[in-house]
Amino acid sequence: SNGPVKKSMREKAVERRNVNKEHNSNFKAGYIPIDEDRLHKTGLRGRKGNLAICVIILLFILAVINLIITLVIWAVIRIGPNGCDSMEFHESGLLRFKQVSDMGVIHPLYKSTVGGRRNENLVITGNNQPIVFQQGTTKLSVEKNKTSITSDIGMQFFDPRTQNILFSTDYETHEFHLPSGVKSLNVQKASTERITSNATSDLNIKVDGRAIVRGNEGVFIMGKTIEFHMGGNMELKAENSIILNGTVMVSTSRLPSSSSGDQFGTGDWVRYKLCMCADGTLFKVQVTGQNMGCQISDNPCGNTH
Repeated sequence: SNGPVKKSMREKAVERRNVNKEHNSNFKAGYIPIDEDRLHKTGLRGRKGNLAICVIILLFILAVINLIITLVIWAVIRIGPNGCDSMEFHESGLLRFKQVSDMGVIHPLYKSTVGGRRNENLVITGNNQPIVFQQGTTKLSVEKNKTSITSDIGMQFFDPRTQNILFSTDYETHEFHLPSGVKSLNVQKASTERITSNATSDLNIKVDGRAIVRGNEGVFIMGKTIEFHMGGNMELKAENSIILNGTVMVSTSRLPSSSSGDQFGTGDWVRYKLCMCADGTLFKVQVTGQNMGCQISDNPCGNTH
């Protein structure tokens, strides 16, 4: 007939078994040959691979540097299981060195204090170099032959226990006084408004070479007795006038003098006589003969001399 042929259950089971057996034995079913070079490749290739190699080498170099730094810290600072062998760190921010330490330049992050133990000396040694403490414009330099302190904002020294000021450059608050026990001050140049001593002692200013006293608004020297001892010349200069108020005495022991046989006005010496007017004006008169007085025609005193 033209209709479909109906199969029994047994025939259908046999047919299904044969089809499965054929499919399981056919390994080429659904296989399509493809070129492997055209397939998508996984992994790091090309530039990504080179970049990965560079990163690995950089990490290796950093690891070696970290190892060297660790070994240096371990050898210098002596860090061990029990802590640091040469220094101590405290919660207050104090860093204490327990052994001799070799340092170069130290930059504090904020306000810093350098000190030693209470019953031990603090020894700081520079190997053929000065020891310099500097904070801003203030600098303390300790050298072999001198110790210098420079500052643009001033300085002061005080006792940390009693808070008493021993020395200060704040002239607006108080005058400058030498510390207790210091009787002399050795400076090359000093700029101040006034130099004085107490009422029971003398003020001595001594120099090995040349002393220059200069004032922008004049120089005033006052005292019960004023003495100038010089090995060379004494020079007084003023824009307006020089006033000597008091008894003026000039010691002629070191002034040059001629022998009795020399004639005035001859030879290599030119001699002058110092004369004074009644109002204190000084003037000089050239000496041309013996027993010569101050009476000259053009003297500044007029008839009074």
